[in-house]
Amino acid sequence: MKHYLLFSIFFTLISMTSGAQETGRLTGKIISESAEPLENVQVNLLNSSYQTTTSGEGIFSFSAVPYGSYIIRLGKRGYSETTQIVNIDSELVEIEIIFSAEGERLKEVVVTAQKREELIQEIPLSITSLSYENVKQSQIQNANDLTAISPNLYASDPGDRRTVTSIRGIVTTSYDPAIATYIDGVNQYNLDTYITQLFDIERIEVLRGPQGTLYGRNAMGGVINIITREPQKETTVFGEATLGNYNQQRYMAGIRTPLTDKLFFGAAGLYEEREGFYTNEFTGSSYDDQKNFSGNYYLKYLFSPTWNATLNLKHFSAENEGAFPLNMGIDAALENPYTLNQNQLSTMKDNTFNTSLVIDHKGENLNFSSQTAYQQNYRYYQNPIDADFSPLDALSIINDYGRDWNTVKVATQEFRLSSPSGSGRNLKWTAGTYMFYQESPVKQATHFGEDAALMGSEDINYSLINTSEAIGKGIAFFGQLNYEVTEKLGLIAGLRYDYEYKKQSILGEYQPDSEPEPIFEYQPDSTATASFNAFSPKAGLTYDLSEENLVFFTYSRGFRAGGLTPLSADPSQPPLYEYDPEFSNNFEIGTKNSFLDNRLLVNATLFYTEVTDVQVPTLVMPDGVIVTRNTGSLNSKGVEVELRALLTTGLELSYDLGFTDASYESLLIAQDGSEVNFKDNKQIYTPEVTSMLALQYQSNLGLNEDWEFTARAEWKYLEEQYFDLANNLRQEPYSLYNGNVGVSYRDIKLMIWGRNIFDTDYVSYGYNFGAVHLGNPATMGVTLSFEI
Repeated sequence: MKHYLLFSIFFTLISMTSGAQETGRLTGKIISESAEPLENVQVNLLNSSYQTTTSGEGIFSFSAVPYGSYIIRLGKRGYSETTQIVNIDSELVEIEIIFSAEGERLKEVVVTAQKREELIQEIPLSITSLSYENVKQSQIQNANDLTAISPNLYASDPGDRRTVTSIRGIVTTSYDPAIATYIDGVNQYNLDTYITQLFDIERIEVLRGPQGTLYGRNAMGGVINIITREPQKETTVFGEATLGNYNQQRYMAGIRTPLTDKLFFGAAGLYEEREGFYTNEFTGSSYDDQKNFSGNYYLKYLFSPTWNATLNLKHFSAENEGAFPLNMGIDAALENPYTLNQNQLSTMKDNTFNTSLVIDHKGENLNFSSQTAYQQNYRYYQNPIDADFSPLDALSIINDYGRDWNTVKVATQEFRLSSPSGSGRNLKWTAGTYMFYQESPVKQATHFGEDAALMGSEDINYSLINTSEAIGKGIAFFGQLNYEVTEKLGLIAGLRYDYEYKKQSILGEYQPDSEPEPIFEYQPDSTATASFNAFSPKAGLTYDLSEENLVFFTYSRGFRAGGLTPLSADPSQPPLYEYDPEFSNNFEIGTKNSFLDNRLLVNATLFYTEVTDVQVPTLVMPDGVIVTRNTGSLNSKGVEVELRALLTTGLELSYDLGFTDASYESLLIAQDGSEVNFKDNKQIYTPEVTSMLALQYQSNLGLNEDWEFTARAEWKYLEEQYFDLANNLRQEPYSLYNGNVGVSYRDIKLMIWGRNIFDTDYVSYGYNFGAVHLGNPATMGVTLSFEI
């Protein structure tokens, strides 16, 4: 009944926009500040199918545009991207727009955070956006480089290239993330199927706070939206080559081109390799050597001016000779950094494949989008991986049982409807449904070797083989609207309903090294199922103090899916234990402000979050299984400030500051045979302060327009944080300094860059049993790139 009710709401919204509409013609002229007409300016009406380029006289024209209010976006190399609102209310509307040169104003940023194109300064969300240029200038090459680029964002590598993320004290602590990541609109279902390499990026959006209404499951702390560059109507060839210390090599090349007047193709490939940052004293050689290859491919077909389809394929293949370079304890790691002593020499192989098909319609009365996606990851250790992190032949992990095992597969489908751009500014709405199906067959053995008795084992030279087959499926219905009650007052309302079903079967077997097959079952074949549902509402008010000043207040509820615990080699941890979803209530008040003709932006947010039924993970060693229980409640409160200022022509300052006080109201943890309450302890992976100050300069230094010089300096500061719930593993405050200088001539650019320039030693990630992984040491290099 609930499902039918939500559907009826959606179709009621559709009917509100149906019916014939009057149309008009829009013509315009784009000129420079010196009144010269500008040719080849990209012009498009946001959230519509109307796009074109200006003629040699700077003229553009759109015919049969439905009456309504539109945002025009202009883009051209060497000019600051800008927008303007235009009302189509007659048969002919004529406009003239002055396009400012780059470096004279801050760029007006367009985002798709609410699954429609909007100006970032006009939407009531705490959001940071990084453009293609920002990503290149900051040398962001991996999702783990995103720490502090947005207030209260922390991202780290647990030692196997995956990314564990926290925002505002809401933390990813298991394979089901608390921060959702979307790549080209596709929800990266879990940490396995997530491609962390960043290249050929159009934009990265970081949405802070629960985004359950539009994004659904596991977006309790926020969303990271990664958008890659689509093919366009003009042919572009691009490439990049980077060399650096630790024998770093990074090569990227691609093309975007029209194949016909309706079919467009795009492809980009990336190859990377480097020596490990660590030295393994057992072998005297480097440890954690890495190489990987990634690809991103597009085909886009225009059926008509209002219908198109885009097929996208992504893949990632990696080899890591020495995954999980860990030290036991922070003191030991910092006293002798990037040194370890392990006898098991394994190569971790990671193969990920993602594909999606998007069918999109932008019509006079309704916008429609369908996205069908498939994700697959096969990840295994070519040889046993060290699980005691020492030269002992004690504990190791084996999972190389062929592709039938340890291959995660996920299929998703989303249908989305929304109001068209020309439907008027008073009401904007989005509604739809989302479905998924997931399979995760896992087979893994914990091997106890010749020295296993030193680790407390009663036997030696045997394996405990754990087999599990998990299936998950679910459906969601969602809708959200923004309604302008008056010219200044706006209303936000949204609701999402999620339903999930999970099934898991497990089997535990004992196999001595002397036997070719297991000889008995220590855990009989067992199966359990669980189902969960959740409503995620959102409500808010916005008030426009002026066209440049916005105040908003929102309430939103976050939801993180429940599940079933896996089988562990530890008999004290019963398998197939059902844990419940985790919920949060988030309140925030914010303001967005533009001053001095868009030369100064100041945004600020206050937030308060309550989390109930907290999912507390325990990493059970040696098999590395995460056991989750619901216990305790968490409060998180804080403030965020974002400042952008154009100090003078070509010189831009940016400053992001986040403060989070996240602590447990109650937290009951089993410890040493009893139960301990860690009330008032701080949340893990949550620095109290994250900040980044950056200065960037861009100029041709008085030479002709073919030349351009750039320089950028970054200072990141992170306050203390903890890596275990007992708050014993503490990282003290530290600073990181990054920078680059570059020169370009026409389409070729040379850049010299450095990250963590002063070689600060710090812990990036820690495990509850005491092992820690250091952040990257000083890395520097030179990059040559072109785009023609």
